[in-house]
Amino acid sequence: MDTVIMENHILLEAEKEVVCGWKYEGEYAIYNLPSCAEMQEKQMGFFNPLREKNYRAYYHGSRFVGFTNLLETEAGVFVGIGVNPAFCSQGYGQRILQEACNISRQRYPGKPLYLEVRTWNARAIRCYQKAGFQIDGPAFEQETGIGRGTFYRMVLA
Repeated sequence: MDTVIMENHILLEAEKEVVCGWKYEGEYAIYNLPSCAEMQEKQMGFFNPLREKNYRAYYHGSRFVGFTNLLETEAGVFVGIGVNPAFCSQGYGQRILQEACNISRQRYPGKPLYLEVRTWNARAIRCYQKAGFQIDGPAFEQETGIGRGTFYRMVLA
């Protein structure tokens, strides 16, 4: 991947439609989103009017490569990330996280960044570690919108 600066902006309605259409294969299919209509009806994720401004789209040239969710909490800033399945394992996740970290430092100075990742997701864990995150403590069980799972909390070192 070249060093072209990754552009980003608030996630637009048309981009939300695109993200809802992303389909991951195999074990990663757990991350496939419901339809946009269902997400709108239930005000889920980037269709939650209280949180939609937390979501940003990331582009490498004209390619829509992913999005993030930056959510300020008491503990710091939670970062969620989605990478276009066509661009997984190509270094985009790491670059997106670096951009998200810069945005977080500007918006929430002094607040630590953290994320949560399913323990079986070695691909994501490697990506997060390359972006400077490290596992913080033992794995824990948690109920999510897509089911119960075992997670690691990772913090930006």
